[in-house]
Amino acid sequence: MTLSDSTREKIEGLVGENRVVLFMKGTPKSPMCGFSSKTVGLLDSILDDYSSVDVLEDQDIREGIKVFGNWPTIPQLYIDGELVGGCDIVTAMFNSGELHDMLGVERPDRTPPEVTITDAAAAKILEAMQGHEGIGLHFAIDAGFQSQFNVAPAEGHEIKVEANGVTMLFDAASAQRARGAVIDWVSTVQGEGLTIHLPEAPEPVRQMSVAELKDELDNNSVMLIDIRPAEERAKASLDAARPLNPELMEEIEAMPKDTALAFLCHHGNRSNLAAEHFRKNGFTNVSNVAGGIDAWSKEIDSSIPLYTGSN
Repeated sequence: MTLSDSTREKIEGLVGENRVVLFMKGTPKSPMCGFSSKTVGLLDSILDDYSSVDVLEDQDIREGIKVFGNWPTIPQLYIDGELVGGCDIVTAMFNSGELHDMLGVERPDRTPPEVTITDAAAAKILEAMQGHEGIGLHFAIDAGFQSQFNVAPAEGHEIKVEANGVTMLFDAASAQRARGAVIDWVSTVQGEGLTIHLPEAPEPVRQMSVAELKDELDNNSVMLIDIRPAEERAKASLDAARPLNPELMEEIEAMPKDTALAFLCHHGNRSNLAAEHFRKNGFTNVSNVAGGIDAWSKEIDSSIPLYTGSN
């Protein structure tokens, strides 16, 4: 592919006008691929602000950026006008501290985290590792505090932790998120498996009763957001609720992270997912209205119609 003059000028402008710019799939708030998401998580952990370009919104830039920097994959990170690389290179530089040096921020804390592995969990992990001698057990925790084990060769930059006979390898970001982690093996009606408790993870979304919501609305101390589509809101709605749309999304993202937000749907299931999205994006006072507008009709105001349909 050849790079047109207009696309080259556009890319040069984006790279030249922003000290740090990430060409990615999606946005930092809503990454659209795993590599973009991982790179965003690393940048978010050390920078309060940086620029990004959603290549999915512009096919010319999506293909042109590959030619511009002679780099075949996305995401691509540029700092001070120079191509740093993609996800793998950014990850390696983060773990070595080179990325921090380049950005002028303090290097990551490489103190090994304290991790507890119960006897039952250690036995299961060691059993699974049989036949993998010489291969490392990597424990990764992403920016959303989703964790996973992976068996792969060590790359040399990992932080090593030994607990109850199990040796685990962490990247620098995961090590910080793993502080105080407790790994256990449990049996439930759903089956058997590992459970991982991460004390550093943010508190889960609070479940707000409709009675609590009424008090909050009476005191004008919460923003109520209705995530249902227009056809459902037409069946039953609350005057105090604002529909979630692109304009409101942009407004919320500019608000202080401690803004009180409550999310509403029909029965409280879909709204919990929406609330979780904002919690993962740094909002610290997020609630889900348990039971949704259905509960409001039954417990607070019977003039609000009941209807059947989505959860």
